[in-house]
Order: sequence, then C-alpha cells, then structure tokens
Amino acid sequence: MKDLLWDEFQEAVQAGLIRHRSVLDVVSKFQEASVRVSRALVKSVTACGCVRIHAQKNELPHGGNLSLEELRDYMDDHLEGELCANCREVVEEECGRLLFYVAALANVLDLNIYDILIKENKKLAALGLYHLS
Repeated sequence: MKDLLWDEFQEAVQAGLIRHRSVLDVVSKFQEASVRVSRALVKSVTACGCVRIHAQKNELPHGGNLSLEELRDYMDDHLEGELCANCREVVEEECGRLLFYVAALANVLDLNIYDILIKENKKLAALGLYHLS
C-alpha cells in the first residue's frame, strides 16, 4: 500500500508537471521550494513567535566516553515551543511543494522514489546509529 502511494504521487506529479519539464527548471524550482520551507520556519519564529530557536553548543559530559546511543541524549534540536496551527499549515504546504519537486526531479532522471526510499531505509537499518546524517 505504501509503495502504491509513492508511485501514485510520482505519477500524479508527472501528469501535472507541464511548464517546468526541463531538468534546469526542475532543479531551480526544487531549490526555490527548499528555501520556502526554510522561510516558513523562520517566519514562525520571527513573525509569529510560536517557536523559538535557542541555539548553543551542545555540551557533553566530561570524560566523553559515551556510546552513540547515549550521545543522542545530549544533542538538542534548539527549538522551543510548537508550531501554531497556521504556521504548521504553511510549513506543511511548503514541504509538500518540496516533495512535489523531489518527485519531478526523480521523473526527469527516470528514478523511482519508492526504490530510493527502500535503498535509504536499508542503509539506515544496516548502519543504524553509524549512519550519521
């Protein structure tokens, strides 16, 4: 079922993409969509204030003999608060647009998103915590 959803999405993007079929157009629209996701998050901080970014160096306990699993407990996402309904809707919309252009790029390059997800998932499963991203 999940693979069908990704395939259906990729096919819908293929059918719906009319103006921007050139790989150059798709890449530039992908980059624009990525920036719009970032901008939506920034606006949730600066214009709305529903989330705050409190960034500082992650402090590790002295001695530093931590396993990778223990290290996760000391890493902070630097976000405080939660997206309000309006900001969540905008960020979701922009993420959706980004996914659209990921699918468009995959189509132009004759790649299958579901196959890519399977390969990436296998890497994550095989490497576990060592898949540092």
